[in-house]
Amino acid sequence: MYQFFKLYTLPLKGLEKKLGRMINSTMKTSFNRFAKTLPLLRAGNLEVRLAQSEEEIEAAQLLRYEIFYDECGAQPDETMALLKRDISPIDDFCDVLLAIDRTHNKIVGTYRFMLREAALEHGGHYTALEFDVRKLLAYPGQIMELSRSCVHKNYRTKPTMQLLWRGIGAYTRLNKVDLFFGCASFVGTDVSKYEQALAYLHHFHLAPAVLRTQALPIHYLDMNLISKDKVDLREAKRQLPPLLKAYLRVGGFVGEGAFIDTLFNSIDVCIIVKTATVGERYVQKYISSMDKEV
Repeated sequence: MYQFFKLYTLPLKGLEKKLGRMINSTMKTSFNRFAKTLPLLRAGNLEVRLAQSEEEIEAAQLLRYEIFYDECGAQPDETMALLKRDISPIDDFCDVLLAIDRTHNKIVGTYRFMLREAALEHGGHYTALEFDVRKLLAYPGQIMELSRSCVHKNYRTKPTMQLLWRGIGAYTRLNKVDLFFGCASFVGTDVSKYEQALAYLHHFHLAPAVLRTQALPIHYLDMNLISKDKVDLREAKRQLPPLLKAYLRVGGFVGEGAFIDTLFNSIDVCIIVKTATVGERYVQKYISSMDKEV
């Protein structure tokens, strides 16, 4: 077992008393997030696998906080600011994928997965806080939500991204997932920086009506900002975040409208992918063209 507490030690003495039950509290659930295992997935000094303990979950939450709050400017609540961890009750209903640098015994990337039955027990999906996902819930077969994806800035390379995608593929095969979805984010809320990309998504990658989610009205942003004939494809693709490009390259769609998340300092789109479109050969093909774009 990796000694994550040794690597990620927090000055929490006395803090638990101050915060009471908020620290390390978990919701009552029958979901066992440590029950599943994936095939061995390694490349060089990197390994991808599912979290196997609460300590590893907490280490992933530390990484998420470092990236989302310290690096990208999201606004934490008081508890998260004190803990320096991105914590959420939904974590108790999710499997957490980890990318680990085995040389330094350090978590360098993570993903959060929620299957249909876990979402039913929890009472909903994270994505449903921003998008109307009823059409996805009606989709036959197993569905999975992907969320809280991040990679440490020193590891945003082709091998890390490729290994994470192998982890996603292994998990979807293990659970016979037919469709996965989630929020993909542009950093910041300045729409003018991403007009070309948002219009490009609207005109060229809109989901078919039967799968089309819609951003909720409270922070809805119409992505039809530029007419289709005026979209500069080169500039639009330059503005796209690397992770969003990856979803599109494996056949992903986006929902109707974007959601401006002021607390998370992001503009979010709903990404939808049918796993039947994501073959191993196709993943390898798009990864080989990414180089160090991620």
